[in-house]
Amino acid sequence: MEMNDPGTKGCLGSLVGGAMLILAISTGLLLLTHGRASAKPAPHPARTDSSVVPALSPFIEVHAHLDQKDTTGSIQAALRAMDSENAAKIIFLPSPFTPDDPTRFDDEVLISAEKDHRDKFAFLGGGGTLNAMVQEAVHSGNAGPEVQKRFKERAEQIVRDGASGFGEMTAQHFATGPGSYYEYAAPDHPLFLLLADVSAEHGGLPIDFHMEAASKPMPLPSGLKSPPNPPHLHDNIAAFERLLSHNPKAKIVWAHEGWDNTGDRTVELSRRLLKAHPNLYMEIKVDPGEVGKNSPLVDGGTGKLKPEWLKLFAEFPDRFVIGSDQHYPEPAKGPQRWQSAVLVFNQLPAGLREKIGIENPTRIYHLK
Repeated sequence: MEMNDPGTKGCLGSLVGGAMLILAISTGLLLLTHGRASAKPAPHPARTDSSVVPALSPFIEVHAHLDQKDTTGSIQAALRAMDSENAAKIIFLPSPFTPDDPTRFDDEVLISAEKDHRDKFAFLGGGGTLNAMVQEAVHSGNAGPEVQKRFKERAEQIVRDGASGFGEMTAQHFATGPGSYYEYAAPDHPLFLLLADVSAEHGGLPIDFHMEAASKPMPLPSGLKSPPNPPHLHDNIAAFERLLSHNPKAKIVWAHEGWDNTGDRTVELSRRLLKAHPNLYMEIKVDPGEVGKNSPLVDGGTGKLKPEWLKLFAEFPDRFVIGSDQHYPEPAKGPQRWQSAVLVFNQLPAGLREKIGIENPTRIYHLK
């Protein structure tokens, strides 16, 4: 279990008087589809827009997606983008697929795509198989011994494949556009608890966990359609805490911190959970096209880092990583998700950037 670094308490002071970096983001925002890859984008050269600002220090991107219809083009686009981002490594993972999704794939596709660039890329596995098995168990009501046996066998195969973790798994995933689905499973579902045990058995191999926060039952947030989303949401924070407590040696990485679609994923909730559960980690994401609620940035997610968020990052310097949810190839127009994540990153003190950018992901994801 990593403990908070007391030496980082001076991080706040180092920000005062420093210039705050503001990224010039175009007003024509492109709505980026969250989750599945959409139709294959047309190839394009590396971006040369003068508004693109790289990270002030290298960082490891722990949450990125590619187009499974053109994995070669996706990898080449990512390689071109890494220099402009100042990215040291990118971890690709499959989306949290449903069992009947015809576009479903898993880590075998990523292994093949990345095979010639192992120094630049890593991968997670399970979004196309383990997550689909969870959804199937939810709908069938069957999570019995035989289902658990097959689930664990698949998880162990992903470990043997060389994955840096499991994901993308979901306990609540909104349908936000064409090609995406609503998915729900209780965070303390027996298969999630089993995956936590597998994580613990392999040194805390991290589980990338996508879950929209709902501290209590609530109506579907405005801006989301029902159907396909349900008109009312289950509460899930208490069950999430049961998952975190089930096996403290497991590592759970809660995806998309800073991209809140319910209003419940506040700084206060994050602080409480981080204090209570040393095996909880969080990915920083800001979506410039769908800002959502409780963004770390002012001015619609394009400006200065809010002081309460800087304080949270400084209080838990060992628990955050950059997981922008960028898709490759990058959309040809509009701001990129990685740019917004880097806008947060660049406003951190240098020591905190080093932890969040390199030290934390290297340790959490068992990277070389």
